[in-house]
Amino acid sequence: MVGLCVILIEYRQRIEKERGMMGVRFYKELKLDNPVMVACWPGIGNIGVIAVDILRRTVGAEELGEIESFDFFYPRKVFIRDGELQDLEFPSNKFYYKRIGKKDLVFFIGEEQPTDGAKVYAEGTKAYRMANLVLDVALKLGCRRVYTSGAAVAPIHHTARSRVWVVPNREDLIDEVRSYENTILMSDVESRDGQGNITGLNGLLLGVAKKRGLEAICVMGEIPIYLHGFPIPYPKGSKAVLEVLSTALGIEIMMEEINSLVNQSEREIEGVYERLPSEIREQLDNLKHVTYAKPSESGPITEDDKKRILQEIDKLFKKEPGRD
Repeated sequence: MVGLCVILIEYRQRIEKERGMMGVRFYKELKLDNPVMVACWPGIGNIGVIAVDILRRTVGAEELGEIESFDFFYPRKVFIRDGELQDLEFPSNKFYYKRIGKKDLVFFIGEEQPTDGAKVYAEGTKAYRMANLVLDVALKLGCRRVYTSGAAVAPIHHTARSRVWVVPNREDLIDEVRSYENTILMSDVESRDGQGNITGLNGLLLGVAKKRGLEAICVMGEIPIYLHGFPIPYPKGSKAVLEVLSTALGIEIMMEEINSLVNQSEREIEGVYERLPSEIREQLDNLKHVTYAKPSESGPITEDDKKRILQEIDKLFKKEPGRD
């Protein structure tokens, strides 16, 4: 451990000398025209990051810069040749840009959320610093609005179309986000009693943007409550997010790639679903007819039911070939 710490210190000193500054490294200097930023990190079902990455690749965005990772993450790999440290591999945190007509788009995609502990989603000092660095770049480039995206865990069936829960950080944005097709304000969801929270950096960025005077909107694709705890992507939720972002940004997006991912995902989920005990499937099938249970009503699935269902699904995932 001590040896690796020494390697990290030497690596950081070399990079500082070569690059001249810490924090953000730009590959080129640009003057953009009223750009909008779309930022995202991995999360539940990778709903947001799948949608944003497809959008980035579809428009052909070019690399613009990156946030230096060694203040935030432990290295994934250490490359040594002939006894000398050559490089370290960290999760990437990259910015991209693209001009579409008279509109400039800036993307930020992080491969991992920084944490101060062992939790999966960002919290603490590192997360706050990361959010501020992303917004430093947004302000430097002249962005006045930022979109971020994630997942909304909902009492829906996997055969249903995912809706998109939206949260703006300003009251004067509410009418706009309500106008987007297939969306619902998070505070309007019946079971949430006008409240809600967004975990990780996709939510933290929303609040930090408000403090720094930037408009921000978080769009979250629904994932069934019985799938959110498992290490599988849920592209059906990503498709719903992609459709909303396409409308909000005024960009026409071809859906072939996301449709292919949705079809593959549905086949895999159905394969697991059909192997569940019949009584579990019957309970889950009740979700096909649910809008959202009001707080005063009993939902179709109790907390005990939910625990038992998740245990059954977990058993099946552990039996899948190639899974540990």
